[in-house]
Amino acid sequence: MLGCVAAVAGTVAFRVHTVRSGPVAELAERRALVTVEMSLTGDPRVLPGDRGPVRRERVVVEATAERVEARVVQPVQISTAVPVVVFARGAAAWASLLPSQRVRVTGRLGPAEPGELTAAVLLATGPPVVVSGPSPPQRVAAALREGLRRACDVLPAAERGLLPGLVVGDVSRLDEQVRFDLRTAGLSHLTAVSGANLAIVAGMVLALARFAGLPQAVRAALTIVAMVGFAVLARPSPSVLRALVMGSVAAVALGTGRARDGITALSAAVLGLVLLDPALAGEYGFALSVFATGGILVLAPRWRARLSRRMPRWAAEAVAVPCAAQVAVTPLLVLMAGELEPVAVPANLLAGPAVAPATLLGFAACLVAPVSAEAARWIVRPAGYAVGWIIMVARRAAAVPLATLPWPGGAIGLVALVAVAVLAWVVLRRTAGRLVVCVVAAGLLAAACLVRPVVAPWPPRGWLLVGCDVGQGDALVLSAGEARAVVIDTGPDPMPVDRCLRALGVERVPLLILTHPHLDHVGGLDGVFRGRTVGAVVVSPGQEPRQESARVSAELARRHVPAWVASPGLTWRLGPVELRVIGPVSETIRAGPGEGSMANNASVVVHARWAAGSALLSGDVETEAQAELVRYGVPRADLLKVAHHGSARQDPEFLAATGARAALISVGADNDYGHPASLTTRRLHDLGMRVYRTDRDGDVAVITDHGRLAIVPRGR
Repeated sequence: MLGCVAAVAGTVAFRVHTVRSGPVAELAERRALVTVEMSLTGDPRVLPGDRGPVRRERVVVEATAERVEARVVQPVQISTAVPVVVFARGAAAWASLLPSQRVRVTGRLGPAEPGELTAAVLLATGPPVVVSGPSPPQRVAAALREGLRRACDVLPAAERGLLPGLVVGDVSRLDEQVRFDLRTAGLSHLTAVSGANLAIVAGMVLALARFAGLPQAVRAALTIVAMVGFAVLARPSPSVLRALVMGSVAAVALGTGRARDGITALSAAVLGLVLLDPALAGEYGFALSVFATGGILVLAPRWRARLSRRMPRWAAEAVAVPCAAQVAVTPLLVLMAGELEPVAVPANLLAGPAVAPATLLGFAACLVAPVSAEAARWIVRPAGYAVGWIIMVARRAAAVPLATLPWPGGAIGLVALVAVAVLAWVVLRRTAGRLVVCVVAAGLLAAACLVRPVVAPWPPRGWLLVGCDVGQGDALVLSAGEARAVVIDTGPDPMPVDRCLRALGVERVPLLILTHPHLDHVGGLDGVFRGRTVGAVVVSPGQEPRQESARVSAELARRHVPAWVASPGLTWRLGPVELRVIGPVSETIRAGPGEGSMANNASVVVHARWAAGSALLSGDVETEAQAELVRYGVPRADLLKVAHHGSARQDPEFLAATGARAALISVGADNDYGHPASLTTRRLHDLGMRVYRTDRDGDVAVITDHGRLAIVPRGR
């Protein structure tokens, strides 16, 4: 054991010294401008940009720097082989690149994060120049993965994104709401290639070979070929190789019932992988994989044996395996995220039966797609039903009250978890203790599901308007009748606005108003359309910024939804609300000093009136547009939706002219813009307005109370 520890320590120390003390690390400390020729070691990952007025997608990719040219005091050329991480703009130029491709990139080096076995971070300033193509295995894998993606086009959007992730770990099209539901339900491991995927493929090949009566040596050879082929298809990165080893160990150990041999093999596999790639020792993903496999090897056989006395063996194994894995990884989840996932075990039990058919059918579609695209489409159709079941389980599990329980993180949380586990073991040893625990658990579940909705229902009965908490952005929902609502702006991301509309029970949107084409107001457009019909869309007369304006126009055209340009005087009566457009009042839009001010001043301003009162919804108009509204006449209102998230650029005369008694500021918590400005909130208070903020109050509802408007914050 001491020899293993010494070997690992020596390997890690050597790797750290090699990576952190070379010439590339020295150039990174000096923030040098360089041109790097590198070989990509992973897929470029596109990260959506949610900052600023337009969508700026970022790209991150891992690579091995092989040649570095720098000009510090004099030109320097370095031949090396050290890992770097590249951050870049312009997703289109990077997204098509494959691992093993050699590219040349110009940019600025920076120091790597502490604790990372990376020589430097490269901030690319230009697009990559391709030096050579990918290796043959990567080229084949890319063709197969693309074939699967095209075959999945016949499936609904959610299933279309999840099936490639389930089969080969390709999450490039995974819906953000599905991703969130999977994570909340403890099912996110399904989108990462794991030992389970490999065991399913290998098990099916082995079963077919055994059914065909092939000799044992041939069966073994076919199984190895299938596993290697699957590893190539899922990209032979360290994580895939880790899954190959771990999954093989778990499958062989469980299949033969030789847990002790499995533990030995697991230990050898961990040691070999850490020696091969010391960076794995610092990855939570690697630790979770090891702990889950260890739990399956050590705990599952014993629990299966005890459960088999009360249920069929197959059912006992189906319960024991996910329970053992969840128990084993819970301490790591506490350290990593500071939370517990009580719904993870039942969610995995329900979703588990659909994983194997979806994986096998998806793998078959990958192999068939290069030969016949139509046959591949027919294969993925039944796989879509299996994936749909997983999505439904994740959605229902994520909606369960207390699906994720907050728990202290770090060492304190781990000590608390151990104490609770010891107490539970003492109590559950006796029959009376188990009975008491079941009764208490049933009572708590009833309280969570029934009592809380009675005490604090959401949405409040008869709601008229809700300001949705969508972070640093705007999304307002106005009731237009049963299950119908007018939506004004969509926030920066589809998931929060969709979640808000689902909580409000909105199924139809007869009118969608997009005040101006800034990302924090139109970025969540897909969330409004998710499972809902939209009648028409009203857009700003301003066309800036053109990038977002063009994207919105293309999206509406694709969905065949009519778009009307707002003009003062347009009026609609929808259910209990009457809406009237009052701005922009001038065809000549004035720009202010800040970025995006012209688009802000072209915001659609809407006056909403109900029988009990009214609200002025001002988009992001700044002082120039507010002054024009004052000159033309500002209608008085009971509630003011403060423009531009409460920025300092507010016209005092405009604020006073509204005569509002309450102000709503839609703003993100701890945002970098300083919103809302203290000057603005002070002015609102001085005018007698009570201020509600989504960053503190969560969703904010406007209701009728004794013939007048009242505000009900949901709380965070």
